[in-house]
Amino acid sequence: MFGADNSADMVLTFRNVHNWTESGAAPQMFQAFFKVLKPGGILGVEDHRAAAGADALASMKLGYLPEDYVIKLATDAGFKLAGKSEINANPKDTKDYAKGVWTLPPVLTLGEVDKDKYLAIGESDRMTLKFVKPQGDTIFHSPDPTEKK
Repeated sequence: MFGADNSADMVLTFRNVHNWTESGAAPQMFQAFFKVLKPGGILGVEDHRAAAGADALASMKLGYLPEDYVIKLATDAGFKLAGKSEINANPKDTKDYAKGVWTLPPVLTLGEVDKDKYLAIGESDRMTLKFVKPQGDTIFHSPDPTEKK
């Protein structure tokens, strides 16, 4: 889907997982990332973060996803969580807007309605996650039958 198996060093995705969840493709996307990455390869995920404990399908309709849901998508595909960053966190984001995350900048779907209020909040609260594809067993491995001795 993205290239030959075990061919990429890194895959990055920004604000896409909620769309893949809506379309039902999220597990397949994470599986495809796993296939294309080399052992030790990095997957970076950034998306709009729902409140802890929120229902994934309900929050997805507002453009948000619970962090634990996204982590489970990745770990179910075989990744190991390697780190989290709060660099894109925004505690001003209440995550309860009738028009969802699109109420906030940069979209400002309500136009001029309460525009200054939403500009003051800023962009959404976002999770920033780092996953790694395990190296595999480096001590015991199956011999390559084509390898000359």
